[in-house]
Amino acid sequence: MKKIITTSKAPAPIGPYNQAVLSGNTLYTSGQIALDPKTGELVMDSIESETKQVMENMKEVLAAAEMTFENVVKSSIFISDMHNFSKINSVYANYFNEATAPARETVEVANLPKFVNVEISMIAVK
Repeated sequence: MKKIITTSKAPAPIGPYNQAVLSGNTLYTSGQIALDPKTGELVMDSIESETKQVMENMKEVLAAAEMTFENVVKSSIFISDMHNFSKINSVYANYFNEATAPARETVEVANLPKFVNVEISMIAVK
């Protein structure tokens, strides 16, 4: 049994998918990019501001499922340029307690939706 999770506080999907799906106690989020949910515009001033917008969007998706970053057990980060890894990582680190941070992979890819620089998805458990 699955429950679809949606919130207007994060960008609406731009394709045939949902922001997140709750199955039992496990939440599977779709990847978030740096779309500002209020304006629909991309936040691309810097890789840091882009990453922060992605994480803020993810925070709202988690909240819609009554979860926080403390519930996250796995995250996947897709980036367009591995040279941005340390800048992305420094912003990402602000959202987690290092001692309880989730498992993670970071993968460089050729392109991402709307040609953004970073996309992040997560799995969380209540």
